[in-house]
Amino acid sequence: MAAASLSSPTSAVSILSMIVIVSTIAQCHIASAMEDSHGSVMTDHFLGLNSRSGGRFLAENVKKGEQCDPVTNNICSGTGAKDGTQLLDCCKNHCRDVLGDRNNCGICGNKCKFGQLCCSGKCTAVAYDVENCGKCGKVCNPGVRCEYGSCGYA
Repeated sequence: MAAASLSSPTSAVSILSMIVIVSTIAQCHIASAMEDSHGSVMTDHFLGLNSRSGGRFLAENVKKGEQCDPVTNNICSGTGAKDGTQLLDCCKNHCRDVLGDRNNCGICGNKCKFGQLCCSGKCTAVAYDVENCGKCGKVCNPGVRCEYGSCGYA
């Protein structure tokens, strides 16, 4: 009987050791899959559940131009990108920056006219706008006019 009671704790320790080894191997396998090409499959799966799936960390991986579907795989709708300088929306099955895309300015499908750029989601005539002179965000000094895309052209 003494031998049976000694082997029982040894068996329990052996079983626990095997469980620890198997779980460690499984974690290493999952980590290596994330480092390899399989990581994008796992990320795409969780991001594809809905627009808020995966939390804030995974949503930051969405980039302009990625494939999307407004109904089944809306990974980018309302997602900020590029340190908050872009606002992505799913336009014609691609993530587009509605703050700076001339073909999707402010909303999907809103095209800016000739001579206009999309500045902060608004079509802007950059040739004559003192707040966006020649390009988005270029501000002319007070009292200086923007002409032909240059501040103080004369």
